[in-house]
Amino acid sequence: MTTPTPTREIDTDALQRLLPPWRVVLHNDDVNSMDHVVFALVSTVPSLTIDEAIEIMFTAHHHGEATVITCPKEAAEHYRERLESHQLTATIEPA
Repeated sequence: MTTPTPTREIDTDALQRLLPPWRVVLHNDDVNSMDHVVFALVSTVPSLTIDEAIEIMFTAHHHGEATVITCPKEAAEHYRERLESHQLTATIEPA
């Protein structure tokens, strides 16, 4: 006889209050190559696919900025710092 595994429901409202979402924003520049930006994105945010990174890069290129990821503030700060270490311009803002 197997013991049933208890299920846990996530209280998304409480999670939003405790860890409000922040956007990591990539800003366009005329210095870095498109290949470099895509490389920086996928190496900074492991959950991004190459296709997603290309889309983010083109959005920033054509519109001046693009959302890279939305996540809790501490993670957003980390991603911003990593993008800046690749000589990219990135900011964070409440989502």
